[in-house]
Amino acid sequence: MAKISNTDKKILPILEPIIADKKLELVDLEFVKEGANWYLRVYIDKEGGVDIDDCEGVSRALEAKLDTEDPIEQPYILEVSSPGIDRPLKKDEDFEKYRGETIDIKLYKAMEGQKQFQGKLLGLEDGVISVQDEKSNIITFVQKDVASVRLAVVF
Repeated sequence: MAKISNTDKKILPILEPIIADKKLELVDLEFVKEGANWYLRVYIDKEGGVDIDDCEGVSRALEAKLDTEDPIEQPYILEVSSPGIDRPLKKDEDFEKYRGETIDIKLYKAMEGQKQFQGKLLGLEDGVISVQDEKSNIITFVQKDVASVRLAVVF
């Protein structure tokens, strides 16, 4: 995961052993306020995908630990789920694993008049993401300028 918040620093030491014990992968962790509520969202995956039992197992184990250790001051809602078909790519390993797949890139600031791009992932090297667009042009993006990278949903 790219940026680590203070909440992530408190939660990761509690969460990582649970994820490892269940032989799952932590895809993403979010602590966000939506409306009046705070949400702690944990996205997990494994080869072949996760099911409701995987999500429930992590949720129960994490909830018990969080209740005991109480690292978050404000009330929040815990959600554990799969990353979905438009999975975010955050870790260096994600860029290797999904090389050759079509991805959607969103930038913080427009480049050549646009903030969203789609193309085939060629790789990530030295903080630069390379993609090939539909016209076979190779476009590069400095990772720190990229707001999000997700697997594209192509029908």
